[in-house]
Amino acid sequence: MPRSLEIRTDSFPIAGTFTISRGAKTSAEVIACIVTENGVSGWGECVPYRRYGETMESVAAQIEAAKPLVEAGISLADLQRAMPPGAARNAVDCALWDLRAKQSGTSVAATLGLSEPRPLTTAYTISLGEPDVMAEQARANAGRALLKVKVGTGDDESRIRAVRAAAPDAAIILDANEGWPEATLEHHLRVSAEAGVALVEQPLPAGKDEMLAVIDHPLLICADESVHHAGDLASLRDRYDAINIKLDKTGGLTEALVMKREAQRLGFKIMLGCMVGTSLAMAPAVLLAQDVEFVDLDGPLLLARDREPGLRYTASLVWPPEASLWG
Repeated sequence: MPRSLEIRTDSFPIAGTFTISRGAKTSAEVIACIVTENGVSGWGECVPYRRYGETMESVAAQIEAAKPLVEAGISLADLQRAMPPGAARNAVDCALWDLRAKQSGTSVAATLGLSEPRPLTTAYTISLGEPDVMAEQARANAGRALLKVKVGTGDDESRIRAVRAAAPDAAIILDANEGWPEATLEHHLRVSAEAGVALVEQPLPAGKDEMLAVIDHPLLICADESVHHAGDLASLRDRYDAINIKLDKTGGLTEALVMKREAQRLGFKIMLGCMVGTSLAMAPAVLLAQDVEFVDLDGPLLLARDREPGLRYTASLVWPPEASLWG
C-alpha cells in the first residue's frame, strides 16, 4: 500500500491550571501526525505555541502542505529542508522516525547507537502564583528530586524564598519565561543563588538579552525562547551558560540531535525540555535526554489524562518508551 499521512487534533485537560508569566491554560491542545505504509504506522505529536506565532490551524495547515512530499517518501534529511523548524515539522519528523523503527524492527535508540536507555530524573513544574500558593505546591512535591518553578514578575524574591523553605532538599530550576525586568535582574539572580537555585531559565526577552553579557552569573543562566535550532547557538555564548532543547522548537528529533552535538561542542550545559503535551510528545525527548544535565519532561504529569499506553513515571523518574508508544 502507498504511504499515507493523517492529521489528528486533540485536547487533553490539565490537572488544575498551568500558569506562567504570559498567562494560564487548562488544557493541552496537541496535533498528532500518523504516517502509514504497508499497514505499519508511525506516530508523532506536536504542541503549537502562540509565543512563536503558531496556532492549531496554522500548524495543521503546514503538515497538510507537506503531505504530498511525505506520501511520496521524503527522507528525514530532505524533510529538514522542506519544512521550517517548529511544531509542524516535529510531528512529521517524529512520525517518520517511529515508522522507520516499526518497519525495521530496530529501535530508534539502537539506530542512533545509544546504549540501553535508562530512567531519568525529571523536573516537576510548580505554576506561577502567589507565594503562599506556590509554597503549598512545593511542599506537596518536596520529596521530588527536581522542581521547576515558574516565576517572571517584577518581585519574585518572596516566591523564591517561599518555595525554597517549603522544599528544602529539592534541587530547583527557575523559569522566568522572559518576565524579569532588567531593573530587578541582578537582584533576582543574587536571591536565586542565595536560595541554592541550580539554574535560571530565560530571564529576559529573546532579542533583548544583551545585559546577560555584561553582568555576573552567580548561577547558570539558560536560553529557552532565545534558542530554537543549531544555527542560534554561536551567537549566545557570551550570554548563556546552558540551552533548553525542545523538539517543538527544533522541528523534531533530527535537528535536535544536531543541536545537541553542537551545543556540547560549544560547552553549553543542556536541558531537555518540553511543552505541555502527552507521553507521545515526550517519548523521543527521553532518548535525547540520556546524557544531559537537566531533564524537564513532566508534561504528562501535569495532565488529568494521558494517551494509552503512556510513559511510565515513578516519583521523579521517567522511563524510556515502550515500542507500543513510540520508537
